[in-house]
Amino acid sequence: MSTVISDVRVFDGEEVLPRADVLIEDDRIAQVAAPGALPPAASARAARIDGTGRTLLPGLIDAHTHAFDGSLAQALRFGVTTELDMFAMPGNVARLRRAAADDTVADVRTAQVGATAPEGHPIQIMGELYGPFDTVADPGQAEPFVQARLDGGADYLKIVIDDGSSGGDSLPCLTPAAVTALVEAGHAAGLTTIAHVATARDTAVALDAGIDGLAHIPTDGHGERIAALAASYGVFVIGTLSFTEAITGTEGRELWRDERVWGLLDDQARAAATADISGFPVDPDGIANALETAAALHRAGVPLLAGTDANDGPHGGFLALHGASIHRELVLLTKAGLSPVQALAAATSVPARHFGLRDRGRVAPGLRADLVLVDGDPTTDITATRSVVEVWRRGTRHIRP
Repeated sequence: MSTVISDVRVFDGEEVLPRADVLIEDDRIAQVAAPGALPPAASARAARIDGTGRTLLPGLIDAHTHAFDGSLAQALRFGVTTELDMFAMPGNVARLRRAAADDTVADVRTAQVGATAPEGHPIQIMGELYGPFDTVADPGQAEPFVQARLDGGADYLKIVIDDGSSGGDSLPCLTPAAVTALVEAGHAAGLTTIAHVATARDTAVALDAGIDGLAHIPTDGHGERIAALAASYGVFVIGTLSFTEAITGTEGRELWRDERVWGLLDDQARAAATADISGFPVDPDGIANALETAAALHRAGVPLLAGTDANDGPHGGFLALHGASIHRELVLLTKAGLSPVQALAAATSVPARHFGLRDRGRVAPGLRADLVLVDGDPTTDITATRSVVEVWRRGTRHIRP
């Protein structure tokens, strides 16, 4: 099947094409051409979609989620065509793998179970619901842990460095030696390594160990120091600013007042979005600190990836929702100093590059037809990403209700 999206503005993952015709053939992008320049034979056999006043984007990539049943369908409705799951319980991995072949939901990659100390984070959140899972008590257990992830088909390695102090807890935590052993074992196995960090101290441990990327921006300040270290080590950082804002501030609730977003949420998602988490211990300066650090990282040239920590699953709401929250994450990236075009790249080509997803993240011939068509121009007004008109996942077309 062929489709032409005609006379459309294109953000190709890196640059803006003011007007173009884009030809989709089956599951691939076949051509991107000047208006009217597609071969007549190709245009004649294709269904046509008028792109006037609209923008075509690569399918959005949420670089930090926790996927559960139903969450990937919700993600796709909002234009997220790929999720990078950062901690999947063993019983959920098989379901995620099946979803990866289903074009009616977002594609997914997963770390499977992340490495943490016995009784360490996030066991206090997930342990009672999902039962025991593999942990790492000392450096000698690093290689067997990584091998078990490889045997299960993990796409990358997640390492949790968090003693709970940022939330007022005191939890067991991986030692620096164990973190180093895990990074070395992961690299030996060919896996990209990502560290969950909550504080500047955690970040220093991860960077000294040779980590490839950070899964959060710390919330305890020290932004310039973190940025200088991150730049010197050449790492990437997944912001999860929308999650930090959701649990430490109120400004992000504008997302739920936007009918373009609220209108696509079912009752369960709306309950998760407005859940009462008043008992959740937070630092009231958390989002301000995270934004300052994000700005410092950006000025230092550290690649920032859009990720939400979306986790509206059986364990609770936590206010970060699959699909929906990426649109707030983009706003927050611009508040940290990224231009709208740079923020869009942070949700498309940049995560594709750092996670080795060579077949997506761009609007270019030969790549997967993972695409989002929106009304308006998000390259100047980042909130226009919320005006989703149509989504393609591997060439399968989904029209917004």
